[in-house]
Amino acid sequence: MDLTAITFTELRYIVAVADTGHFGRAAERCHVSQPTLSTQVKKLEETLGVRLFERAARRVRLTAAGERIVARARVVLDEIRVIGDLARDQHEPLTGVLRLGVIPTLGPYLLPWLVPPLRRAFPRLRLALREAMTATLLDELMLHQLDAALVALPAAAPGLVAEPLFDEPFRVLAPPGHRLAKRARVREEDLRGERLLLLTEGHCLREQALALCGDGGAADSEFRATSLETLRHLVAAGMGCTLLPVLALTSLGEGRVVARPFRAPSPSRRIGIVWRRSFPGETGIRALASFIRARAPRTVSVVTAEAEARPRSPAGRQRARP
Repeated sequence: MDLTAITFTELRYIVAVADTGHFGRAAERCHVSQPTLSTQVKKLEETLGVRLFERAARRVRLTAAGERIVARARVVLDEIRVIGDLARDQHEPLTGVLRLGVIPTLGPYLLPWLVPPLRRAFPRLRLALREAMTATLLDELMLHQLDAALVALPAAAPGLVAEPLFDEPFRVLAPPGHRLAKRARVREEDLRGERLLLLTEGHCLREQALALCGDGGAADSEFRATSLETLRHLVAAGMGCTLLPVLALTSLGEGRVVARPFRAPSPSRRIGIVWRRSFPGETGIRALASFIRARAPRTVSVVTAEAEARPRSPAGRQRARP
């Protein structure tokens, strides 16, 4: 077996086929013709002496050997990209491609104010954005499919580093005329007896809201929403109340819903950025973290070293200073 015959292009092709499950779509991703890609994949299989894919009419699946080989190919390709990143970082951080993940309850509200100034400040940076729930983003980080992710902390996993960015307080969203809408500030005990509309399982925001519900005596309703926008419209329709992070309150709809803050200390969630400990572009990630903190909206609280050390409840609640 002549392993020197294996090329980085062949590895890139098999990763693309594994990701898309289709030779045609993989060829489009790699900007080559399908016959060219298929020929190179077949050549690699012949070099290795194993079949990497089971070819069917509508779907291509990895063989057992293919799964292991593609996993290692991802690491090899990532290391090649790292070499380029290391060279660029010596001259200028945040250049080239940054594969950044973001959770769905944050992305639509953070990215509009983050991306435009980031592009102006770092014109040579190309963001490849991926929106998914926390568990998926952490898996993709470990598989070298992402470089970093913006998530709610804690988001611990072996081999990952997390740096907090800001604390985002919750607001109670209620229909006009609701008893909670009549209060200037809501206490946690005011939630007692309320059945709150929440997101589906898997959203970290759901778990944070459930922790707060339990503390306040509220209960989870039987409804499950897939987005904060759905929750907003259901509240406007008079179906109940919910909790939203403050960045999601950009367009409530005049008179349709009422947002009320909590009485201090306000419950909040901590947003941070996570990346692999082995990722060589740490300088760029920390530069991005500093950029976000410097331009964070006034409605959130930037996390300083002092704030980071402050005790927090399981629901992500900040305690008042002594």
